[in-house]
Amino acid sequence: MFKPFRTLQSALVAVAGLGLASLVAADNLVEGQHYEMLPEPVETQVEEDQIEVTEVFWYGCPHCYDLEEPLNAWVAEQPDDVVFRRMPATMGGDWNTHAVMFYAAEELGVREEAHDDIFDAIHQDGQKLNSADSIAKFLSQYDVSEDEARQALDAFGVKAKVNQAHARMRTMRLMGVPALVIDGRYLVTPSSAGSLDNMPQVADALVELVRQERQG
Repeated sequence: MFKPFRTLQSALVAVAGLGLASLVAADNLVEGQHYEMLPEPVETQVEEDQIEVTEVFWYGCPHCYDLEEPLNAWVAEQPDDVVFRRMPATMGGDWNTHAVMFYAAEELGVREEAHDDIFDAIHQDGQKLNSADSIAKFLSQYDVSEDEARQALDAFGVKAKVNQAHARMRTMRLMGVPALVIDGRYLVTPSSAGSLDNMPQVADALVELVRQERQG
């Protein structure tokens, strides 16, 4: 069963000799130390000249919540060749319910607006958001009715996206969240990066590595 990764203490980073400065350069990356290779590459959904970075998360995961601030700051600084995507993890129970909520919010056109608020509602306000009624009520604050929210939660397109996310999860064979997948091949976790805060730094270096690979 998937579990949230535990945040590593900064002391572990020092022991491993991984200062932030050393994480910036692609040449310093070591497989098995900073990142892992996925057992099987997953197909990316971007143009040939673009690099896909996918965050795999669960709204109920406290470490995913803690990653949002540094990750959002990193995403805001990326050039046009980097395409950032979020993908909710699907492992049954509340995981799947929250995945449906994510794609329902997208269906309603309010995902960007609601995403951070959903995290806050769960981790600051103690809301479970694990039923159609509670999710519909929550989404109704974004200029949609509760009936519209319920229809989105049950929409065929939403179910299809959840199934697609689940298929990608099975291919990735992830052992936990949060996780960053770069170019459908490189996997970054809190453990491999040394901390949650280091994950965007390692992702940045892997993006540069992909650029170098493509240049030959």
